[in-house]
Amino acid sequence: MSEHSSIEWTDATWNPVRGCTKISPGCTHCYAELFAERFRGVPGHPYEFGFDLRLVPEKLVEPLRWRRSRMIFVNSMSDLFHEHVPEDYIEAVARVMVLATWHTFQVLTKRSERMSKLLRTRLNFAAEASNVWWGVSVENRKHGVPRIADLQAAPAKTRFLSVEPLLEDIGVIDLTDIHWVIVGGESGPRARPMQKDWVSSIRAQCETGSVPFFFKQWGGVRKHLYGRELDGRTYDERPPASLIGAPLRIDVASLDYLQRPFAGNRDAG
Repeated sequence: MSEHSSIEWTDATWNPVRGCTKISPGCTHCYAELFAERFRGVPGHPYEFGFDLRLVPEKLVEPLRWRRSRMIFVNSMSDLFHEHVPEDYIEAVARVMVLATWHTFQVLTKRSERMSKLLRTRLNFAAEASNVWWGVSVENRKHGVPRIADLQAAPAKTRFLSVEPLLEDIGVIDLTDIHWVIVGGESGPRARPMQKDWVSSIRAQCETGSVPFFFKQWGGVRKHLYGRELDGRTYDERPPASLIGAPLRIDVASLDYLQRPFAGNRDAG
């Protein structure tokens, strides 16, 4: 969607899918839905159909046109592993990520079972790609923590947790083979509060396990008032990214085969 992003832990966003549906408490006050629904019914707007799930095949090869190396958050306005996104389309997205070796892609999902299954099967070619990081959202114990095991079962080279919005103390978590942890509070007019000791517990576990820890924000109704310092400092740790230069020449037109099967088909499911 954008070559630049205000999200603290990435550089850009890429949305070959738009829209989603709620599946857990972390979705209750979805920022993406709030944004998209503002434009429902506006002719020609990318979100003319609000937050309805839609494929955007013309966006498939977009990262291949970005010459400068970036960290790219995949589907900031959706979930690539939504049950109604066809496997063929998910594979096409993964093919682009593997081709664009000069970028680092951050794929985040709440549909951890589907992601884990596909990484062991159809997406196995992308699982071990060093420039693709695979992550799950962890907002609470009941819905979020079980996703960690699904992620650990996948043959991914780099795995990360987005513990945001952190809605409760999630206790001791298994960080085996987890390479990055992001923590943040909910923001917006109905933001649910986050307690400092919940954050401190996760930070301590990351320190013990030598896992990079990134503290995104305290959140709140006016998040800029509370900032992102924890105990007087910011935490911007992350795994090393393999950001290399783009090839001198990229024949994007030759990659039309990735988009062609989905031309004119925007409906998911």
